Amino acid sequence: MSTPSATSDPLLAVSALEVRLGGRQVLQDISFSLQAGTVAALIGENGAGKTTLLRSILGMQSWHQGSIRVLGQPVQEQLGALGYVPQKISFDPYLPLRTRDLVALGRMPRRWWQRPDARILRDALAAVQAESFAEQRVGMLSGGQQQRAVIAHALARQPRLLLLDEPLANLDFASASRLVQLLGSLAHQQGISVLVTAHDMNPLLPVLDQLIYLVGGRAAAGTVDEVVRSDVLNRLYGYPVEVLQHRGRLLVLPEDPRQGLEIPCHVHHD
Repeated sequence: MSTPSATSDPLLAVSALEVRLGGRQVLQDISFSLQAGTVAALIGENGAGKTTLLRSILGMQSWHQGSIRVLGQPVQEQLGALGYVPQKISFDPYLPLRTRDLVALGRMPRRWWQRPDARILRDALAAVQAESFAEQRVGMLSGGQQQRAVIAHALARQPRLLLLDEPLANLDFASASRLVQLLGSLAHQQGISVLVTAHDMNPLLPVLDQLIYLVGGRAAAGTVDEVVRSDVLNRLYGYPVEVLQHRGRLLVLPEDPRQGLEIPCHVHHD
């Protein structure tokens, strides 16, 4: 692995990224950067390009133009600095795999006779407050506990950037709130940058530092106040958009030019 460059470099820098799949342009001129210790949300409806962008950052998807750099180096040279939590993993309740075992799998040594570093495993469990169910089978845990176990698995790699694909999906309100607080703690107290994909930004607002808002493969990036504005979203959608605040939540109401109707967008929740 290449030696990271000066700390003045952003942890992640995506510049003028363009991706085509099957002759179709999926991402167009995507640019943003993340500093260490920040929580960023990648917001967009299905088909907006979230998964393609996430796969590109992970080095799993090639691109046609632009660049992705981590710690000042091409992402392919810094894959060890990335941790990844997929959208959903199903665990058989009868699988004899404890939470502790799952976390250890994230830190498997290069040589089979070596044992994973016990301190790193303890720290990963502690970071997600999973010590109380470390000896329980993963398949018997609640949805929120399973999500924390999978995050601990990723943290065992000691990543600088943690990428999570729809981590709040299928969680109840209380579990989602606890997970959001956990992600904020990982970023703001431990200095791990966190990039989360989601349909709805509202649950993340208490800890959110930056927003990448995707529409049809194009993006606006910045703070929430910089991005969630009618003039910015008008340009992104290509037609009028109204931004409202309701009980501390943000509502984005694009006007559908094909029907002449205002329809709720993916960030609208009553």
